[in-house]
Amino acid sequence: MIALASIRWSFFVVGLIFFSFGISVTINVQHLGIHPWDVLNVGLFEIFGFTIGTWNIVFGITLIIVSWILDKSYIKLGTFLNAFLVGMFVDLFLWLDFLPEASHSWTDAILMGIGIVVMGFGGGLYNAARVGSGPRDGFMLSISDKLGAPIGRVRIITESSVLVLGLILGGPVFIFTFIFTFIQSPIFQFTFLRFEKLINQIQAKHHEKHLTSSRASG
Repeated sequence: MIALASIRWSFFVVGLIFFSFGISVTINVQHLGIHPWDVLNVGLFEIFGFTIGTWNIVFGITLIIVSWILDKSYIKLGTFLNAFLVGMFVDLFLWLDFLPEASHSWTDAILMGIGIVVMGFGGGLYNAARVGSGPRDGFMLSISDKLGAPIGRVRIITESSVLVLGLILGGPVFIFTFIFTFIQSPIFQFTFLRFEKLINQIQAKHHEKHLTSSRASG
């Protein structure tokens, strides 16, 4: 059981690192537009200071509290770790200052595409570990259950509201803000399904090996 838990948590942490790296890449070319939640984080950073990662943590914890009140079933240890680690990793990558800077040429679109793909890959990877929904996903699932509304509709309303607030605060909104989900979601789904299958196969082999050992010793 310990070995299986270690595998799941390893997938989870590696996925968060990839996800955070992708966010950092997109932030460096933010003039092309970034994800609605990051628009809000950058807008708050520009006005009030602190770091982008800090605002990510603040909203993560806030959403966890709301989700906890509405429906505790979506809150697990991984949810809390997600709230803190993504913000910390984003700040770390930006602080290390090794990522390509915006050149305001066609290469920025390539960087943005890479960032979105890496975010989709990382998101699918850490969710496949099944150790807890992210704070934002848990929040939207809780709202969906409470209102009896389709999760797709709740996501659209939530992210549209976040986007408008981020825009008011001066966050970077442009063309990629509106096509972000269309690029990221298929990659997320593909990665999630592949790695969930892989983790389940590892778990099944470990269980079979354990049963074989038990029979042999018995």
